[in-house]
Amino acid sequence: MGLRDELQADIAEAYDSDLSDAVRTFTGSREIAGEYDPVTGSSTTTVTYTGRGVFGDYSTAEIDNQHILRTDVELSGVLQNELIMDADQTPATPKIDDTIDGMLVINVGQDPAEATWTIQLRRN
Repeated sequence: MGLRDELQADIAEAYDSDLSDAVRTFTGSREIAGEYDPVTGSSTTTVTYTGRGVFGDYSTAEIDNQHILRTDVELSGVLQNELIMDADQTPATPKIDDTIDGMLVINVGQDPAEATWTIQLRRN
């Protein structure tokens, strides 16, 4: 088991026990190109993914009202191995312009071990 696997296992264990009060599940979605549907007149389909993480506010020192707004939300500690596409249970990668729990994804980052995502969300 590598460092990333150990780190993800330790965080998942903490999420299941000591940190269970701070962790929330979420659903993300994005529209992707698909086959044309003559009934709806659309050629896009929506894919969804689920995961869990810690939702929080940015500190006043981080808020610059340009890149980070006062109303932005930080979703941190999202385990990369737990972020799963609902349709086929494959790993998902959050992307800018996705929607997570009704908020728009503005920025996506990962830790150096590539074990967790940190996602900046903006309320619509």
